[in-house]
Amino acid sequence: MHADSTVQITLQPQGRVLSVPYGAPLQQALFSSGVEFPCGGKGLCRGCRIRTLSGNLDITPIQTERPSNEELAQGWRLACQCRAETDLVIEVAQWDMAVLSDDQPFTFTPRPGYGVAVDLGTTTIAAQLIDLRQGCVVSVYSCLNPQAEFGGDLISRIQYVLQDSGAQTLTTRIRDCIQAAAQTLLQDANVPPKELQQVILSGNTVMHHIFCGFDVTSLSQAPFQSPHNSAVQFTPDDLQWNEMPNATVTFLPALGSFVGSDLLAGILATGLHQSERPCALIDLGTNGEIIVGNREKIVCTSTAVGPAFEGGRIHFGMRATTGAISQVTAEDGQLRCSVIGSVKAKGICGSGLVEAAAAALDLNWINPSGRITLADKKIPLTNLVHLTQQDIRQLQLAKAAITAGFEILIEEWGATVDDLEHVYLAGAFGNYVNLHAAEKIGLLPLPAHCLTPVGNSSLRGTKCALCQPQENSRWYEPILQITKHLTLSEHPKFQDLYITAMTFPQ
Repeated sequence: MHADSTVQITLQPQGRVLSVPYGAPLQQALFSSGVEFPCGGKGLCRGCRIRTLSGNLDITPIQTERPSNEELAQGWRLACQCRAETDLVIEVAQWDMAVLSDDQPFTFTPRPGYGVAVDLGTTTIAAQLIDLRQGCVVSVYSCLNPQAEFGGDLISRIQYVLQDSGAQTLTTRIRDCIQAAAQTLLQDANVPPKELQQVILSGNTVMHHIFCGFDVTSLSQAPFQSPHNSAVQFTPDDLQWNEMPNATVTFLPALGSFVGSDLLAGILATGLHQSERPCALIDLGTNGEIIVGNREKIVCTSTAVGPAFEGGRIHFGMRATTGAISQVTAEDGQLRCSVIGSVKAKGICGSGLVEAAAAALDLNWINPSGRITLADKKIPLTNLVHLTQQDIRQLQLAKAAITAGFEILIEEWGATVDDLEHVYLAGAFGNYVNLHAAEKIGLLPLPAHCLTPVGNSSLRGTKCALCQPQENSRWYEPILQITKHLTLSEHPKFQDLYITAMTFPQ
């Protein structure tokens, strides 16, 4: 083929056909079609695996280090390392991620017009259009965060932003995406754009900085603090959202260096700041965020959990999409797996990882130290999918970070586990994880019946913020005044507690 020709790429099982320039990187062509690039296209993970059914994709040196020789022989490649140089038929996992929305009732004060609440996540975005007169949701929208093409975790995003023009690229991408989301919500509900009065966003600190156009350098190096800890408001002119001329856009403030406004929204959603007895709110993601508090004082922290709960750094890890093992039980001396979409298993997601470890403990395939007792040091899940010793270590590191951080925060507040009235688990992982399996592996130092999944508390709290009386637009200031942020790396007990929490319960 000539350099100025095009290449036809057929995606299976979708049957979709793409026409791309000869030699174009597959990363650019495939991102919008469901292929994720967790490490930002650096070839450091297996998250962008595709299978060549027809045509040819060269095996680069990096690829010999990731897929096994058997997988390479079967046609598996890392999409981030390939270019389109022949017509191709490739197998990809269609992006069918369940974006956690929210349909719980919330209090509101009637006022004219419409508003949009946005939960801006690292991976996914959920938005809802609210009729402010009736306090009801009239349309919903969700999508993959377009920044995910440049890395699946926050560190990858920060590294990309610090490159030349990286900041402008990611800021433009996310602003355009939120604008398109708002327009789609209005169109679906047949609402004139001029009736949109307000857009409120919540998200982690990195998403806050990128959307607002702030320098992220302070988040890339110790002590990981930022001077931008207040709400930021934009006019339509600031963002060039000319089609929605009456809409003010507000990004809620963060609580600490890596405790973002999504947790502030979670406080509002759960009413933690109004409770007489202390409560806890925990968001289990790549960056574990923990809050303990009541109406008198709140302490918060973040701990580097790593991406294991989202399928990252796991040999066959993947997000909770079609083909992911999501449930595992021990039956008749074997592990039985349930797969999202009832298709052939391609990998395992975070909730499946927790259940697989718990079931393997029941079968004595793992001992309390985390060592796999089977002769080949692999935990078989299906004919193609298994867990390795390194996978179990990643799970241990993740759970130890949460457990140690939780225990320190309770002590810092001046309470015990028994004093807590509620322990809320926020986010998709907290919503779908089997709580008894989490108890089995010692994910949190309290029994399963004490835990309450609250779904997308970030989106619910953002809706609550949107529906506050106009005279109470700075509702968050009293919460900020009683909130103290704790840096775990500086706490004298963290390292010892972290090491102790690595083991599984007897």
